[in-house]
Amino acid sequence: RSAAPPCCLARDPPPLRRARPRIIAMGLFDKIEVAPADPILGIEKAFQADGDARKINLGVGAYRTEEGKPFVLQVVKDAEKEMLEELGTKLNKEYSTIDGPAALKTLTQQLVFGEDSEAIKSNRIASVQSLSGTGSLRVAAEFIKGHMKPEAHEIWISDPTWANHTAIFQKAGMTVKTYPYYKAETRSLNFEGMMKALSTDAKPGSTVLLHSCAHNPTGVDPTEEQWKEIANVMKQRSLVPVLDSAYQGYASGSLDKDAFTIRLFVSMGFEFYMCQSFAKNLGLYGERIGMLHVVCNSAPQADALLSQLKLVIRPMYSSPPIHGAQLVMKILGNEARLSAWKKELSGMADRILEVRSQLRAGLEKKGTPGTWRHITDQIGMFSYTGLTTPQCERLIKDHHIYLTKFGRISLAGLNNGNIQYMVDSIDEVVRALPPITSKL
Repeated sequence: RSAAPPCCLARDPPPLRRARPRIIAMGLFDKIEVAPADPILGIEKAFQADGDARKINLGVGAYRTEEGKPFVLQVVKDAEKEMLEELGTKLNKEYSTIDGPAALKTLTQQLVFGEDSEAIKSNRIASVQSLSGTGSLRVAAEFIKGHMKPEAHEIWISDPTWANHTAIFQKAGMTVKTYPYYKAETRSLNFEGMMKALSTDAKPGSTVLLHSCAHNPTGVDPTEEQWKEIANVMKQRSLVPVLDSAYQGYASGSLDKDAFTIRLFVSMGFEFYMCQSFAKNLGLYGERIGMLHVVCNSAPQADALLSQLKLVIRPMYSSPPIHGAQLVMKILGNEARLSAWKKELSGMADRILEVRSQLRAGLEKKGTPGTWRHITDQIGMFSYTGLTTPQCERLIKDHHIYLTKFGRISLAGLNNGNIQYMVDSIDEVVRALPPITSKL
């Protein structure tokens, strides 16, 4: 045979190539960790995942009807209807001003300070629309940090307080300190501890955050006489108030009664910040409508302050949403609607007061160990029950009743259909746990 062509001759196999190790580039966000879940929002999530028909949600701070449903006030429905009819003619979807509509400022000032307020007549209140109460607090915090003297950068808040308060002021770069507020042994105001902190611990010029009514989370408010003593010591010590008003009218059923603290501070000549929300008392939770009012000594000061507040807002969110503002103006600016709102608001407050009475009476009738007077002594949407963490965990696990683990409940989640189950469940957990684990 003839020799095979060179192309057909056997060849040595090619050397094996080692696989190169795969280089995985580090992602931009690889070191970002999952943040801890918000404890209140976590309650809502757990409640939604629970399939038990007996479940009760006492975590969320929103009003519910007797049937346990979200509530839209009739005056809000009426205002929405009129706004829809006017859309494209009287109303549009253009940007609002940085500080919100002028009419909104006047109406909201009159609501909280009173129609005959000297401060309003003297034009010495600088007001800006905000993203509900949270937004007003944050704008105030940014202004204080950026424009006030260093001593004002230290803010004193109650222990306990709304969970978001600390984060709001810390994010603005302020130093947060606490004053005693709640006495667990008696489930009442620690007035002596609060006064001591304000009179000796807080430095002159410091800022002090106060809940103007319906303290969150305890539901414990100072009396009017105690408020006068608090105001006096703050005046003597040159402490600067930040009043957080989230429940005007919703606490007692009276808009004027719940504004007592704010009007007291005006009457005593304070310059102060007032943060106003319409989430609770108008049920406008998702509209994010609120106001920041700053009471000054003169109209020129208020003008200067307003100009600086606008510079805080402009790079933060540019301008506020218009829908909630228009709703509030339609209600506060219409005499018939304002009157109707007062009646609806009183009805909401009365339902919460009735739930308080039913819960206390049920526990006392059942002979549940402990004292329960504090449930009706407290005011507003929330009650500090005095239940311990183990008792709260047992309520959640065994009874499908969702609440914070420090014992705060939103009374709006209770009604005639579930109040007895709540009473029976509290009675069971209090009796089941060893007395040493309970404060009751």
